[in-house]
Amino acid sequence: MTGGAGFIGSNFVHHLVANTDAHVTVLDKLTYAATQECLDGLPADRVELVVGDIAEPEVVEPLVAGVDAVVHYAAESHNDNSLEDPGPFIRTNIVGTFTLLEAARKHDKRFHHVSTDEVYGDLELDDLKRFTEDTPYNPSSPYSASKAGSDHLVRAWVRSFGVRATISNCSNNYGPWQHIEKFIPRQITEVIDGRKPRLYGDGLNVRDWIHTEDHSSAVLAILERGEIGETYLIGADGEKNNLEVVQAILRHFGRSEDDIEFVRDRAGHDRRYAIESGKLRHQLGWQPTYQDFDAGLQATIDWYVAHEDWWRPHKDAVEASYAAKGQ
Repeated sequence: MTGGAGFIGSNFVHHLVANTDAHVTVLDKLTYAATQECLDGLPADRVELVVGDIAEPEVVEPLVAGVDAVVHYAAESHNDNSLEDPGPFIRTNIVGTFTLLEAARKHDKRFHHVSTDEVYGDLELDDLKRFTEDTPYNPSSPYSASKAGSDHLVRAWVRSFGVRATISNCSNNYGPWQHIEKFIPRQITEVIDGRKPRLYGDGLNVRDWIHTEDHSSAVLAILERGEIGETYLIGADGEKNNLEVVQAILRHFGRSEDDIEFVRDRAGHDRRYAIESGKLRHQLGWQPTYQDFDAGLQATIDWYVAHEDWWRPHKDAVEASYAAKGQ
């Protein structure tokens, strides 16, 4: 699998080890958002880490040749970074996906592509609709556009070359090992440090949150039982606006819900995401475990409190970067 030393990918590695007898070869470039620590403690005879770039065929092809399936998590994924420099997003998300697909085609390997709901653009705050597998693509940032491009490549390789692939588009993940530049861990670590959490704009942007363990179980269900050529949307009915999430974090720490600083909104900020995951649930029998967002959030807060030694070395640099942008 690719990206297995990142946030969502590493949680999937742990899920595989706990729930299957699979041997997992992790290919990861170990960029700033990845860490070998998230794989510590896993059995060495079942998990192998290879450091390399998914956009380099000479790295990818021999690994793909020796496995039964490719699960493609690797991606550049931070919207703010894509606005500053789209280049790495094009290389990793589009060229990297192409490279993997070509290897899977050559060696006839099962392929699962992990994508995002952001490829669909956004919904109005007062719109009752949700994204479905038939929603037209309408990406609004270099990140989401690059992921949309990678999705289209997968579908084309299925139709044109018979690659045995599936796609999943998931809503916003939260949980352990997420880099502190991301929304929930940034707010948690700001409160731990006694500062006011910062919110873009009016804070009313809505995201559909899912605990990363539930994402992992959904991807495994698709890998094992999904129909080739199909797309499955993964969501846990976790719609919350950003203000509600920050207020929940403040409550967990016994802080006032009004102890918030509002900052300038970022360019092209999508208003609302919402996932309709009925196809996944009805066809594959999947259900989320963390259906109570507050319980999942508390578990996540507890993890960041207990793992300050992991995120602390990066905190100052992250906040300096945001400060330079007035955020």
